[in-house]
Amino acid sequence: MSSLRELQNLLQTGNFPGLILLYGQESYFVDEGVRLLRDALVSPEDRDFNLTQYQGKDFKAAEVVEQALTFPVFAARRLVVIKNLHEASAGQLDGLLSYIADPVPESILLLTAEKIDARRKFFQVLKKNGKIFEFKKIFDNQLPSFARDLAKSCGIELTSGALKLFCKRVGTNLVEVQGEIKKLQSYLGERDLADEQDVAAIISDTRIESIFDLTDALGRGDCSSALLLLHRLLAEGQAPLMILAMITRHYRQIWKIQELLSQNVSQGELPRKVGVSPYFLNGLVKQAKRYGKREYREIFKQFLATDMALKSSGADPEAQIECLALSLAAMGQNN
Repeated sequence: MSSLRELQNLLQTGNFPGLILLYGQESYFVDEGVRLLRDALVSPEDRDFNLTQYQGKDFKAAEVVEQALTFPVFAARRLVVIKNLHEASAGQLDGLLSYIADPVPESILLLTAEKIDARRKFFQVLKKNGKIFEFKKIFDNQLPSFARDLAKSCGIELTSGALKLFCKRVGTNLVEVQGEIKKLQSYLGERDLADEQDVAAIISDTRIESIFDLTDALGRGDCSSALLLLHRLLAEGQAPLMILAMITRHYRQIWKIQELLSQNVSQGELPRKVGVSPYFLNGLVKQAKRYGKREYREIFKQFLATDMALKSSGADPEAQIECLALSLAAMGQNN
């Protein structure tokens, strides 16, 4: 989120470089950055003449350069946008090199991409003559404050329980977070306070929540609940490898918590160091303490063995993941 704040600071100065690249896996921030720049640079009544947009997979470099070199019509600047630059070919990028090496001050060339290869000459020249903003995925522990602030911007306040349930059910895809906030806003009508019942009514019990419930049940040693959730996920078509990845992620988190606690790191510091939400910390700490170091090593050996078995042609995927779940739920009970 720091890059979005940096971009907002740039907007406040009014000093815009002629080349701007917004990139990263978090499309919400990239799209928001494009919106902020568009609104700051080109007024709505001027966009027919001074705003041109292209897609990375099909733009013609000569046409983009021609647009960028065209003086704005009755406005201070012209904005030329190329979205999804990661889909462009090497030839397309090479065709823009001469322009990005010497951009004109009357135009802003705004580029967006999911990822870039910073070793390429194109991006090295762009970095030298323009400004690059990277937008990374937020961590789980950053989600509650983001969701709360976004809800406030829509005139909604969430109770503590509502916020916890919202974060659990929606996850960290911020485009989905925004969509669910909008749905919640419509559901509330004239009300401005949402409680757990409101969130439960508007946001369905999704597969991803079931996976989190599964990992939580395994960590607690609740074998019956874990098997019930596992069978439901498999029946719904969730891939065993995906389930294994999420289980591994969960145990990596609680092992890290156990190691940090053994180093006398305070619980107040754990959410930031582990990258988890403070709302779920107490439960994770209890789970972390169920296992000893030797058991954690054994658990991760089982993860590796299960991964190899799932990727072999002769294994029964459902049987492999069920065997793992039974083993995990049974471990740690004597600690």
